[in-house]
Amino acid sequence: MARDTEESDGCDELLLAGEGSDDKVIRRAGAESLREHFDRLGAMLLGRVAECGWFLYERLETQIPIRLRVVYRQLPDLHSFQIRPCYAPFVLRIVSMIASATEIVHALGLGEFQVGRSHECDFPASVTALPIVTRPRFDVHGTSQEIDARVRETLAEAGSVYEVLTDLLDPLEPTHILTQTQCKVCAVSLDDVERALSQSLRSRPVVVALEPNSLADIWDDIRRVAERCGVAGRSAELVRRLQARMAEIASRVPVRAPAKAPRVASIEWQEPLMAAGNWVPELLEMLGAVNLFGAAGKHSPGMKFEDLQASDPDVILVMPCGYGLPQTRAEMHWLEDRPEWRQLRAVERGEVYLLDGNQYLNRPGPRVVESLRVLAEVLYPDQFRATLEGVGWERR
Repeated sequence: MARDTEESDGCDELLLAGEGSDDKVIRRAGAESLREHFDRLGAMLLGRVAECGWFLYERLETQIPIRLRVVYRQLPDLHSFQIRPCYAPFVLRIVSMIASATEIVHALGLGEFQVGRSHECDFPASVTALPIVTRPRFDVHGTSQEIDARVRETLAEAGSVYEVLTDLLDPLEPTHILTQTQCKVCAVSLDDVERALSQSLRSRPVVVALEPNSLADIWDDIRRVAERCGVAGRSAELVRRLQARMAEIASRVPVRAPAKAPRVASIEWQEPLMAAGNWVPELLEMLGAVNLFGAAGKHSPGMKFEDLQASDPDVILVMPCGYGLPQTRAEMHWLEDRPEWRQLRAVERGEVYLLDGNQYLNRPGPRVVESLRVLAEVLYPDQFRATLEGVGWERR
């Protein structure tokens, strides 16, 4: 604690202000004893208590996040301090700067504590009523080629493609801001948030930065959000449940000799051409497919159309980052206008599929399970009923 046991003579008072009740002295002890007292209550301290500041703990018997306002007042004898924590349930105030983090918050049962969102957070639908505290620095309307050019230009000029609206964020008084360090193009980054914090947000929030490059990272991010928001006990069950659902899907994939496994090209951007990376190769591997481009845990690489021709895949999956099915469909002319496109094996056999890269394949959160299901329905229609056709995928 800030002014520690050397100055405390055992006369500290811990007063608990309960809802609808007067302050009560519930403990008289030295500073170290107070810490032990919280431990006995099942308290999980998240950070050092400042002279006047906030800390969080979780009452394990109820799993309700609690925030205590701690104010020190020196008593007349100059050798002891009065500690007045104000007990206030449901005081987490979470602002998510990334769509997948919003989904993690809700999957952990913390949705009621989210008070703000990024311009890209849209699931579950209830979050669309929350204030938006970010915006892109460029016009997001246009072709894939135009958007790529604007992103590159904006990064070169401003160092970031997104802006945090501090004047809208500050009044929300967030206790936690969730962001990411994985990609400066895909979502608001840690750098964007740190620039906003440099303007002195009054609430001095905890910043939780996610870095989902692989499936293992997604599970770690879920644990990280749970821990920093005071509900660490919830993450293990959520991760176990998600992994079990994915294992059940993978278990239904027919066993095939390596030579007969579907050879898949996953395209994450149409112009310029880019392949899918990060967790997508892992999902394909879980389904027994051969991933032709992109590496697990690595950023999406650029590729040439000649590479696509040379590999001549059995299946082509088009899943542009940030695009739903209508936008993906509208941008297919970049591929289909090439005469060589019609000569590809997948095109001749009708094995070209458009996938919703915005809601599913490029959103590293709890719905990675649905992303695996989308791929399973496309690759193995005899084993998987098409429950997500028209929503998460369509045949071209």
